[in-house]
Amino acid sequence: MNDTTLLRLPAVMAERGRGRSSTYADVKAGLLTAPLSAGPRAVVWPAGEIRQLNLARIAGRSDDEIRALVRRLHEERKAA
Repeated sequence: MNDTTLLRLPAVMAERGRGRSSTYADVKAGLLTAPLSAGPRAVVWPAGEIRQLNLARIAGRSDDEIRALVRRLHEERKAA
């Protein structure tokens, strides 16, 4: 899987080891990037963002550091 692959919610939950409610709670808390719309009833996340956030967690980054990473990833989306 490359960084431009788009992951649906079940794949994101599997990659992160978190459930649906926790995934959306993390988005609301700024600990996960917001999903992108893939249609009227489907959302996706770029695999590269999920990979970077997982690596930050593995490295022991604090929630504040993760929030900063999420903000940076959102800015990179706008610039793309």
